Amino acid sequence: MVPIPGVPGKHVMQIAFMVEDLHAACMNWVRTTGIGPFLEVPHVVLEEFGYRGTKSSGLDFSVAIAQSGGVQIELVQQHSDGPSAYRDTIARGEGGFHHLAIYTDDYDATYGGYVGRGFVAAVDGTFGGYRFSYIDTSPAIGCMVELIEANPLQTDFFERIAAAAEGWDGETDPIRTAFPAA
Repeated sequence: MVPIPGVPGKHVMQIAFMVEDLHAACMNWVRTTGIGPFLEVPHVVLEEFGYRGTKSSGLDFSVAIAQSGGVQIELVQQHSDGPSAYRDTIARGEGGFHHLAIYTDDYDATYGGYVGRGFVAAVDGTFGGYRFSYIDTSPAIGCMVELIEANPLQTDFFERIAAAAEGWDGETDPIRTAFPAA
């Protein structure tokens, strides 16, 4: 792998697509590619985040993630109408490829590497006490790059996604609740 100057932690671990109907999209992926099962996290609400340098709130979206070899497939459905990194590149009513994700142990250096090369953060926020951002690299590569700060909670979730895919029969419970009620 060729190093990216000033950007450590460049391993792409996820590709993400915007969809209008999360369950229908999951089933389309299962039927078309055999990838699954998808672990769903419904209605994630970001009460506070930075959107292009301005304080924003109330972003409501759902995700479903499946593992395919060493890469995750993430499907995202935005429920709220406000501006977001998602709507910056994919209009409401449309779907398509949105971002690559990088899971990094050195968030500050990775973030600084992108910003230092002239890219801007479309979104900055925290989830579960850990940082994430969507760097608007769309003028250069046609999509955003999501940076996720490595942390034990996220690592556990990602390991559960990979474990669900191991030996999956392609049919049983193709969409599962990521965090079932106890």
